[in-house]
Amino acid sequence: MSTVLEITQLHNGDIVLREAKDEGEPLLRIRFSAEVRDMLGDELVRVAEAMIDAATEFLGEESVPAHEVANPAPTIH
Repeated sequence: MSTVLEITQLHNGDIVLREAKDEGEPLLRIRFSAEVRDMLGDELVRVAEAMIDAATEFLGEESVPAHEVANPAPTIH
C-alpha cells in the first residue's frame, strides 16, 4: 500500500506536508517569517518543496553511525 503525500500552503502561510485527503495534523510544517514570505513571494512553495526534497534525500542516504562521521556538518542557525 502506498501513501500519496501533498505539499500545501495553508491560509496562514505555513507550508505543510500531509497525506492527501487528510485534513488532520500534517506530517511536517514549515513556517517562514513574514519578512521571508515577502522576500520569496511566489517562490515560497518552491523553496519549501526544495527543503522537503533535501530532507528526503538526506534521510534516504545510507545511514552512517554518528561516531563514524569524521567531519560533521556545521550547525546553521
